[in-house]
Amino acid sequence: SPSRVIFQQKKIKAPRNHLGLVVVVSTLVLKPLAVLNMPKKQVNKKKAAAPSSKKVASKPVAPPKKTIVKKPKLRKRDNPLFEKKPRNYGIGNDIQPKRDLTRFVKWPKYIKLQRQKRILLKRLKVPGIINQFTRTLDRHSAGALLGFLEKYAPETRQQKKARLLGQVKDEAKGKQIEAGKKPKFVKCGLKHVTSLVEDKRAKLVVIAHDVDPIELVLWLPTLCRKKGVPYVIIKGKARLGKVVHKKTATCLAITDVEIKDAKDLAIFIEKGVENFNNRLTENVKIVGGGVMGFKHNTKKKMEEKRRAKEKKLKEKQ
Repeated sequence: SPSRVIFQQKKIKAPRNHLGLVVVVSTLVLKPLAVLNMPKKQVNKKKAAAPSSKKVASKPVAPPKKTIVKKPKLRKRDNPLFEKKPRNYGIGNDIQPKRDLTRFVKWPKYIKLQRQKRILLKRLKVPGIINQFTRTLDRHSAGALLGFLEKYAPETRQQKKARLLGQVKDEAKGKQIEAGKKPKFVKCGLKHVTSLVEDKRAKLVVIAHDVDPIELVLWLPTLCRKKGVPYVIIKGKARLGKVVHKKTATCLAITDVEIKDAKDLAIFIEKGVENFNNRLTENVKIVGGGVMGFKHNTKKKMEEKRRAKEKKLKEKQ
């Protein structure tokens, strides 16, 4: 069809005819359909721009960048005598490294009970009469008091045995044994201390805070206050037991001391009266426990936020 044909005229040199005219041949150039169907940008050839007489200033060319050649680091040669043997911590291979396995330990039953009891005492509400045993003497004063009590520690079994053997030998030799003064030492034992408090012979009573069952010494602070005997509550029944050469001790009592130590005893008596005897009624009223865990506190906060949002929405409506 004529729409798909492009006519191009080309002048071709040909011999003149008999009339002396140059023959102009019109050549039909048929182009393939693929070229015609191509977009116009590809078909149309751009005309070359005419060279302008004006000189265009050339752009400044940046100098070529210097390439930095990194020197390869020389590695120290491994000692051929010692071969590298990387450890394999797979099953049945090298011994595993030390890790904290506390969570995976199967603890004895008594330790489990101790920990469960401690948590329960934190969670549940504790009556004031029991909660008073959590209010103990401060650390510095407690250390000083224990050091003072060790001066008046009773004699051990070995010391007593040696003393009695010495008396028997002296009697066998015919020597007269003079009855010496009664030694001054700390009194221990719940029944003995109770009788000393009732007779008002005890000058200071020291009670442990972790006696189990706590009912054994629950009434002792009230009795001390009634009889006017100063008392202090100190941490650790084992620490009191160490003073009297035993595993544990519920309470200790001081009846008499040397003249040189009377001033130190007066300081401890003053602390006992000020912090414990005079504050017994206040301490008994303070209820303990009610301290919840992290999970419970987080849930509680989320619930409070939700309720606050609901309240705001109701107010807007």
